[in-house]
Amino acid sequence: MSVVDFRLGDKLQLRKPHPCGGTVWQVVRIGADIGLTCLTCSRRVLLPRTTLERRMKRFIERGGEPPGL
Repeated sequence: MSVVDFRLGDKLQLRKPHPCGGTVWQVVRIGADIGLTCLTCSRRVLLPRTTLERRMKRFIERGGEPPGL
């Protein structure tokens, strides 16, 4: 099983839309839990990394350089 390389500033599309109708999320926190902001209503949520990996459909835009480079 591979680990998805999340970066700050990544824009993601999840499998199900947010209740506000938004489908695009931006990564704002990295760790065991990943912080996301809905780009439609600005709601912030924390999801465990494993849950986010299952719910993610695709990357829309990649953020900055990965840490350590």
